[in-house]
Amino acid sequence: MSRLFVSQLQHNQQVDQVFLASNKQLRPNRQGNLFLQIDLSDRSGSMPCRMWNASEREYSSFENGDYLYIEGMAQLFQGSMQLIAQSIKKAEAGEVDESDFMTLQTAEVQELRERLTKTLRGVKQKALAALVEAYLGDDVFMDKFCRAPAGIKNHHAYKGGLLDHVVNMLDLVQVVAPKYPAVDLEKLLVGTFLHDSGKVDELEYERDLAYTDEGQMLGHIVQAVCVLDAKAREAEQRSQIAFPPVLLMELKHMVLSHHGRYEFGSPKVPMTLEAVVLAALDDMDAKLASFAGLIKECPNSDSRWTQYFPNIDRKLWKGVKGE
Repeated sequence: MSRLFVSQLQHNQQVDQVFLASNKQLRPNRQGNLFLQIDLSDRSGSMPCRMWNASEREYSSFENGDYLYIEGMAQLFQGSMQLIAQSIKKAEAGEVDESDFMTLQTAEVQELRERLTKTLRGVKQKALAALVEAYLGDDVFMDKFCRAPAGIKNHHAYKGGLLDHVVNMLDLVQVVAPKYPAVDLEKLLVGTFLHDSGKVDELEYERDLAYTDEGQMLGHIVQAVCVLDAKAREAEQRSQIAFPPVLLMELKHMVLSHHGRYEFGSPKVPMTLEAVVLAALDDMDAKLASFAGLIKECPNSDSRWTQYFPNIDRKLWKGVKGE
């Protein structure tokens, strides 16, 4: 029997297959009875799973990041799909098809990496080009950059998601920036590459997606600026010229301000043209990826609308079939 992905499940559909587990919790209900709650995912999306009348034994039988073989029933609850499990066990190696859990396949990641490299190596300004090479020549950094997600929940939350997000933004930059002659295209390209670079160490992505201790304590914006300082010194050694301090300040500002507003986590608001463009394109790409995912995962197949999402304070229009 072919696999049913999370995004394909329907109300009251029997489920008997493998999922990737994360965020497991053993919690009491209103009567004080324990139940097991897990987030389950595959390459199409994620959903919550509950097992009623669970115990410490079930909770301790697996770890976050394990593949679980689950029997249960899919149910709509408050407009979203969830799985009610009757049985849970760790999957055997032969029961897991890794491609079912890879949003981006290996060949797609390689293609994205080649596009990233080609774009960045087109930068001609000497200091920026030397800085680019300090990053691209760091195999450890680049390996992490190509495997990291861009987030753990909201957008591009899958392995390779950071690379996917950044390459898409680089494409957008090359369309938008030439419309505004006062915007420095090369500076914007490099700032776009760097803006989320701290996520390679902010996030854990070897098993399930989570925050590292350093990510919790510092955050990707601070982490990116710290690495940028070190890479600027490395660029000086490569080029044998001093890295322009104003240019370094402007690049740091782009990283610091890319969330656009204080309440969104940026310690500074955009104050250069390049920073304004970066924040706008970052917000657009993140929102479109997130909203498209919400529409794709919507379980209401017969409705033109998704359910209401409290976090974005709206429903989303799915359109009319056949249009």
